[in-house]
Amino acid sequence: MKHEIEAVWMGKMQFNALVNGHTVIMDAPERAGGEDLGPIPKPFMLTALAGCTGMDVVGLLRKQGATLDSCDVKVSGEISSTPPIVYTSIHVVYDLHGIPDHRDLALNVVQRSQQELCGVSAMLQKIVPVTWEVVYNGQVVLRSEEVVVKS
Repeated sequence: MKHEIEAVWMGKMQFNALVNGHTVIMDAPERAGGEDLGPIPKPFMLTALAGCTGMDVVGLLRKQGATLDSCDVKVSGEISSTPPIVYTSIHVVYDLHGIPDHRDLALNVVQRSQQELCGVSAMLQKIVPVTWEVVYNGQVVLRSEEVVVKS
């Protein structure tokens, strides 16, 4: 099995990509010759990471009979200052809200996502440091540097 997309040039700097039947618009800001009709391409890497690990967390919790009131995944990427412009580090913040009794389950599934399941994170970790933290009901409760990595 493989994933395939096609990006079609729409003029100026705009490309429309067909991803699993959904159109995704990419464009550059006006200062770079575009019309700012969509995001630039690089942040889609961060978007893919947020979606991949977020779906892991929600799906695993659901399978265990636990639910969250909310699950926000915020991803930031530091970029280099010289070409080629690349991410030099990535940080993920899981902002989770739910009943206190589900906190430890949530921490466990975040760790599983980052260490075993999220393919986007696994790929990115091969080329750039990816750190993460969990905020549960408004309190930072776990950071990646506090976790012993399974080998």
